[in-house]
Amino acid sequence: MTDHLSARQERVLGCIRERIAETGEGPSIRQIEQLVGLSSTSSVAYQLARYEDRGLISRSTSSWRSVRLGT
Repeated sequence: MTDHLSARQERVLGCIRERIAETGEGPSIRQIEQLVGLSSTSSVAYQLARYEDRGLISRSTSSWRSVRLGT
């Protein structure tokens, strides 16, 4: 399902995967911004909302730290 993602989108999704594997929870928006090199937290939130719409990720609460990878 990730074959239509841009390189930037792949980096963000990879960052989420790595953080969940390391800590058991998703990264904060600010952590993603810093790790991937995006220009603002709003650009990260935009990307995350797009992933959520596509079913690539989901959240159990309103916090992005509750992000889980989709199936």
